[in-house]
Amino acid sequence: MASEIEALRARLAELEARNAALELREKEFETRIAELDEEKRHYQWLAESTTDLISRHARDGTFLYASQAARELLGYEPEELIGVSAYDLFHPSDLADLLNKSPRVYYHDGFYQQTYRFRAKSGRYVWFETTSRTRRDPASGELIDVLCVSRDVGRRIHAEANRERLARVVESTTDYVLFCDGDERLFYSNEAARRLLGLPREGLDAGLERAYTPASLTILREIVLPAVARYGSWSGELEMPGPRGAVPVLSVVLAHRGPGAEPDHLSLLNRDIGLRKAAEAQARRHQEQIAHANRLATTGELASNIAHELNQPLGAIGNYASGALMQLAADPERPARDLTLPLTRIDEQVQRLGERLRHIRAFVRKGQTRPRPVVLLDAVDAACRLCEWQYQQAGIGLEHELPEALPRVLADPIALEQVLVNLLLNALEASREHPGAARVAVRAHQSGPREVTFSVNDQGPGVSEAEAQAIFAPFHSSRPEGLGMGLAISRSLMEAMGGSLELANGSEGATFAGTLPTEPPPAHRRVPPRSQP
Repeated sequence: MASEIEALRARLAELEARNAALELREKEFETRIAELDEEKRHYQWLAESTTDLISRHARDGTFLYASQAARELLGYEPEELIGVSAYDLFHPSDLADLLNKSPRVYYHDGFYQQTYRFRAKSGRYVWFETTSRTRRDPASGELIDVLCVSRDVGRRIHAEANRERLARVVESTTDYVLFCDGDERLFYSNEAARRLLGLPREGLDAGLERAYTPASLTILREIVLPAVARYGSWSGELEMPGPRGAVPVLSVVLAHRGPGAEPDHLSLLNRDIGLRKAAEAQARRHQEQIAHANRLATTGELASNIAHELNQPLGAIGNYASGALMQLAADPERPARDLTLPLTRIDEQVQRLGERLRHIRAFVRKGQTRPRPVVLLDAVDAACRLCEWQYQQAGIGLEHELPEALPRVLADPIALEQVLVNLLLNALEASREHPGAARVAVRAHQSGPREVTFSVNDQGPGVSEAEAQAIFAPFHSSRPEGLGMGLAISRSLMEAMGGSLELANGSEGATFAGTLPTEPPPAHRRVPPRSQP
């Protein structure tokens, strides 16, 4: 009897322990269910909060579920998409691409991606990139549903299209386009650059020394690359080697900056300016020929003054020679030292005559305009001497008031003298027949830290407002017999020397003002112009 009671007690204890274990497992199960519910709510919250469209579809593409992102991406409320076939919203061309894929891609492998256009509620198409995963019954293999995550990639597609268009433009342009890294190694060249430099399309292995002449390579290393590192860009003229010699190019060098840009990578855009350079050289030669013709015409106008200039020393030479001969005729045994004075005077006049002849020859010679430091007072004196006889004949005073402390200007002496002579003759013509006109004045002053301005002022009738608009135009003249080229050529010469020539406002008559740069100070070094970022 006692043994049976003990057995019952043991059985009861076993049942209580099993019951406690079951209660514990029940609590663990309830906890797990709560955790799963929490995870479900969390994943549901993620699905509803993400900006990507999360959707579930039947085998025929019908929406079984759509997340809240459908509202922002497509303009549909999620409930509006339920029961709608996604295939009906595909762009026709993109749907054909999808249906033409092997069924193995999206039925057997179970995972696929596609970029396509999807019609929004407004009728516009949105570029989608969708990642899909198929779910199947493990036992039967039947398709349960298709889970999709879709995102708007319109910006990326348009950016890629823009990059492709730009790449085609760069490849087809006639400019020479190069990309290089921080080690001066070229890693891209367009078709035009490859033809010019003889570079391969693939396997490009060359440095900047292959793309530029030695002189331009020095400029790149010493000036351009430091400027680009500091300011982001540089532009200027360089030279590239070509099959027929150096090719002058207008180069723009840009640093690659922005998200994803490699440090120290550069773009070098080079435009062939050989034709422009040749045209400029031809224009300069043409301008020099016109200026030479103008000087010859001016020399003709100054013929009486030149004759007077030559007649004075010739007359003096004749007088001194006659005096010396008379002394020798009166006393043939006269010592030679007694003829020192007349012979010295003859020598002085010969030197003066030679100087005037050299000056006239230099004035009419044909040559290029080469600016160099010039004393403005010397140029004004020379121009005034050439015009002095005409002024004397017309009874018009010619005066110049120039400070001796003026810095030297950068100019071609002959070109500057030609400009001054043109202005002086124009001023004389304006004053000649105007009552009360008594003088023409030449003045100068330092008008800026690195420039000097001279002016020629007459007391003539002045220039009307209507005429002032065309006074510098070629072939415009207020004189019936004038060619109308003097002022046009004068302005061109001033601009060729880095200066300007303008009609200035004066209290009386007309005032023409010319401005020229001054020579740099001794310690000045040329600094390359600051590049614009």
